[in-house]
Amino acid sequence: MRIGIVGCGLIGGKRARALRPTADQLIVVADTNAARARQLAGQFPGCAAEQDWRAVVERSDVDAVVVATVNDALAPVTHAAVRAGKHVLVEKPAARSGAELEPVAAAARDAFRDAGVVVKVGFNHRFHPAFRMAWEIYQTGVLGPLMFVRARYGQGGRLGMEKEWRGKKQIAGGGEMLDQGVHLIDLARLFLGDFAEVSGHVARFFWDWEVEDNGFALLKTKQGQVAWLHASCTEWKNLFSFELYGKVGKLHVEGLGGSYGVERLSYYKMLPQMGPPETTSWEYPGEDKSWHLEWAHFAECVEHRKTPGGNLEDALAALRIVDDLYRTNAQ
Repeated sequence: MRIGIVGCGLIGGKRARALRPTADQLIVVADTNAARARQLAGQFPGCAAEQDWRAVVERSDVDAVVVATVNDALAPVTHAAVRAGKHVLVEKPAARSGAELEPVAAAARDAFRDAGVVVKVGFNHRFHPAFRMAWEIYQTGVLGPLMFVRARYGQGGRLGMEKEWRGKKQIAGGGEMLDQGVHLIDLARLFLGDFAEVSGHVARFFWDWEVEDNGFALLKTKQGQVAWLHASCTEWKNLFSFELYGKVGKLHVEGLGGSYGVERLSYYKMLPQMGPPETTSWEYPGEDKSWHLEWAHFAECVEHRKTPGGNLEDALAALRIVDDLYRTNAQ
């Protein structure tokens, strides 16, 4: 595929490096910061650098567009790319709200039906090896009927973070529940399915900005299964923990590599006599390959005209949950 990237910051750079070296060609990038666009383009021979994202979306030789912008541009750029017949990988949360994403999702449904246009959302956590293994174990049924999920995702922040775009509500749309929280919601939905009841609390405890720095969600399925989720940027020591509880076993994913610690999956098997479970653990040190694996999945879906895992419908479901939390806490 011939690829264009809109947004040349940290994530745009990761997406560029995750392209398939012999099957994809990065031909154009765009960023409002011209120097940043030129810097990324310079790493890929023959790649053009632009300031206006339309120069990427409107190019006839671009097959797929990666949208890695700040949140207020995610939906409009994706919508324009879909209307132009491009395949799209857009970073989470894909929009600032469910209402903003709905027309994009509708356009994507039509484009997939009529022309096989594939749109995927950057839910790369699904592609971490610990979660891929967890999914395989879950599919065997060894956990028994699922009861609940307990998950935490926290970062410690950095000096001056309150001045960044993520703290401005008009640009970001929301705070930590919209940022890291959508990953937890998406993963909880992956295992438990759709949630019928949403409650919780979002609050600004520490950072002097316009959005929440902590979000607590209590989600319940129609069958009574529960997801208890906490997203925080006052964790101080970066943390990731996702626990999936079945009636006869438990899976625990912790760490994401780097500052979050070594990625690890533990399977706890309940014994007939109960007591301490039989425990098996796997560790995944080294480079985070989720970006490469997610892109390979996206490319496969494009090639075979398949609906990707972690798509706009998944993003829309997650955003509606965040919307409910924000609406409840605004009252």
